[in-house]
Amino acid sequence: MPSQTRFTLPTRGQGLYEFTREVARWVAEQGNDTGLLTLFVRHTSCSLLIQENADPEVQVDLRNFFARLVPPTTDPSMAYLTHTYEGPDDMPAHIKAAMMPVSLSIPVSGGALALGTWQGIYLFEHRDAPHQRQVVAHLAG
Repeated sequence: MPSQTRFTLPTRGQGLYEFTREVARWVAEQGNDTGLLTLFVRHTSCSLLIQENADPEVQVDLRNFFARLVPPTTDPSMAYLTHTYEGPDDMPAHIKAAMMPVSLSIPVSGGALALGTWQGIYLFEHRDAPHQRQVVAHLAG
């Protein structure tokens, strides 16, 4: 029988926030030997990623790359944007979220996430201000 839960993830501004352990613990509690986990973030200005969790420089470089690729609306190169009501980071956050996944599918094998050795699950916050982000988890199998 499918199981669902929600993870609430506090953020402190732009960056990657790993929550692999919380997801792995919940999956283990469900008692499914095999299945498929779907994660879905319920917001339009953040994303979900599976990324390396061994070297923190990877997260720093990803954040810096996307900040350079899609700068705030105060940057002259972004003068064409019109959705600026919620601050200079808002529309760039929507653009980043449109470029990256907002849902992930992860196989469950032997009652555990079938992630690779260096893979972790991250919420990628694209806004400057702290937020409480919700990720819905659905385990079928």
